[in-house]
Amino acid sequence: MPENRQATRFPLHLPVAVKAKNQRQRAETEDISSGGVLLSIDSDVKVGSSIAFTIRMPADVVGSDKDVLVNCTGRVVRTSKRKDRRAVGVVIDEYDFERR
Repeated sequence: MPENRQATRFPLHLPVAVKAKNQRQRAETEDISSGGVLLSIDSDVKVGSSIAFTIRMPADVVGSDKDVLVNCTGRVVRTSKRKDRRAVGVVIDEYDFERR
């Protein structure tokens, strides 16, 4: 299957707070690009559903003296089973930065 990704992916494993279907849960990034993110999460999220999530970017990663929260909204474009968790691919539609 040909590679359709247009942006470089960065293998960052960061904690994520997810809100999907009015449920809050914890996840972790597997990789991040300018257009999307691959999340490792405990429960399945349906393809096509909207999702809101916040990624805490460590200060040393973003070149800041404090961690930066990135609040995102997006759409689930794919899911797959990975061991005892789910891999959820999300296209980021909107984001904003929140400095702490």
